[in-house]
Amino acid sequence: MVGAAISVSGLEKHYGPIRAVDGLSFEVHPGEVFGILGPNGAGKTTTVEILEGYRAPDAGVVRVLDLDPATDGDRLRPRVGVMLQEGGLYPGLKAREVLRLFAAYHDNPHDPDALLDAVGLAAASGRYVRRLSGGQRQRLSLACALVGRPEVVFLDEPTAGMDPQARAMTWDLVRGVVARGTTVVLTTHLLDEAERLCDRVAIVAAGRLAALGTPRELTTDSARAEVRFTSTAPIDLAKLAVALDLGDDAIVESHSGEYRIQVAGTPALVADLALFLRDHDVGLSALESGRQSLEAVFLQITAESQAAGAETATADIATAEAATSEPATSGRGTTGPHR
Repeated sequence: MVGAAISVSGLEKHYGPIRAVDGLSFEVHPGEVFGILGPNGAGKTTTVEILEGYRAPDAGVVRVLDLDPATDGDRLRPRVGVMLQEGGLYPGLKAREVLRLFAAYHDNPHDPDALLDAVGLAAASGRYVRRLSGGQRQRLSLACALVGRPEVVFLDEPTAGMDPQARAMTWDLVRGVVARGTTVVLTTHLLDEAERLCDRVAIVAAGRLAALGTPRELTTDSARAEVRFTSTAPIDLAKLAVALDLGDDAIVESHSGEYRIQVAGTPALVADLALFLRDHDVGLSALESGRQSLEAVFLQITAESQAAGAETATADIATAEAATSEPATSGRGTTGPHR
């Protein structure tokens, strides 16, 4: 882990008998966008709050910029930015006032007006925070997280509530920040966002690491290969399974007229599929073989974890994360030194 921006080894966090984080290990390279993905209650919130210094681990070793977040907070906070999905702003201040206040906490901040323009809030800079839309508040939170020129920035659902144009602008802004050397840790439920932005992703289920790799590595895993096609008329899946010599559960109708065959798309299988459609006078609107979407991989991995008995633990973790309050979490805000 030498040279890692973030290193996590054997991380554990318990809430009574509940293991919210159960032996988690990974590292984040400097200057990359690293996604932490998982269903609600997977333990990712606890993990990120430990990295930010708001919760203390029960076991394991955690380092952010070679510092221990639990004991080196005074040295670490000026070097880290945090964007929350909700909260951390002052509703009675104007957007420009909020960002100038956050800038005052840092020795070498970005120019607040220039940053407001960069996040598309120049026209709304004189508006009170309580008058901003949800998407505008998200963009202001992002600006607050970036104003101190952080070396590591944590983004929690950064585009929640944004329209497509603001979302694309935010993605470009994150890419620009990374191009200047900042390390980004991203949590999101938007799997297309993770696939577009992240250099690598960790999928967490029931407090354990279920998968780790680049989006391409995870979506081109031969063990998860599939064929996707769209037909012009309904298909009898049982008959198609017989024609392709597959089990009944190997073919799934994901949407009306859209199907997934959960095996590798060999030339022989594609030819047999084409013959079946011809013999049943069904047209083919689309055909894709090989690479899955990150969303499909995520759903498969989390389903496998649930099948292994993790669903009860996941529900317990979600309850514990929501109910547990530690002194270290009080005042959790958008950026570092003001906490």
